[in-house]
Formats: sequence, structure tokens, C-alpha cells
Amino acid sequence: MSGALAVYLNDHLAGSVGAIEMIERVIRENEGQPIAAMLARELEVIKDEQGILRDLIERAGTRENALKKAGAWLAEKAGRVKLGGTDETGELARMEMLEALALGIHGRRGMWRALREVVGKYPELYGLDLDRLERQATEQHDRVEQMRLEAAREAL
Repeated sequence: MSGALAVYLNDHLAGSVGAIEMIERVIRENEGQPIAAMLARELEVIKDEQGILRDLIERAGTRENALKKAGAWLAEKAGRVKLGGTDETGELARMEMLEALALGIHGRRGMWRALREVVGKYPELYGLDLDRLERQATEQHDRVEQMRLEAAREAL
């Protein structure tokens, strides 16, 4: 695997770490509410795809970048202050969290697309259904976007 591809996969792995932290927190803060159940579904998709990234990194004979993952974890913690202007739960914070999640999913969809462009160069990518992964990310983005727009109607 090229150094650039290893970096790229680790960047996306780190992003998934931050997304999982953020979603798990929002689920805890909204226990029993419809958004918690909806986000639990999205969390499973992200965890499944995180597993695919981990597998790719391992098959390529490279390592997960612990520093990037720690940075993503820390960024999620620091981002709590920004989302909504406080670290308290609220409608604006929920909308901004969903916006950040939608952007991350859009990036993940782009990653699967980019990997499809270079699949012939990297044997470790063989056997991945990149079309399915891209479709899955598109569908997830659409679901999260609906939640974000509903949150916008409540927050703004």
C-alpha cells in the first residue's frame, strides 16, 4: 500500500472515531427519544464501515495511527463547546451535530468513490463492494439530512 493510501485510510478511520464518540454521546443525552433510536441505527452503519477500514489497514500490512485516532477523540470533546455555543444539550446543538455528521458521511461516500478509482492498484481493495458501500453512505446521508432539516425547523 502506498504511504498516501495508508494516510488516507487512517484519516477516515480517525473521522469514524470522532463520529462514533459524538453519536454515542447524543444517544445517551436523548435516551428514550426518537432521535436516539434513529442515531443508534446510523451508529451501527458507521461501526460496520469502521471495521472495513480497520481490515483494509491490516490487510495492507500497515498500522492504525493511534495519534490521529486520539486527535479525533479529543476534537469531538472540544467540539462539544462549539456545538450550540455551550456543552449543554439543546436544539441548536442537535442540529449542528447532525450537520457535522452529514458532512462526515459525505466524506465517507467520497472515500469509497475514490477507492473505486484506484482499486486496480491495490490488491487489498479487491473483493470490496465499493458500489454498495457508496450507496450505503448515500442512503445514510439522506436519512441524516432529513433529521438535520427537522432539527433546523425546531432550532431556528
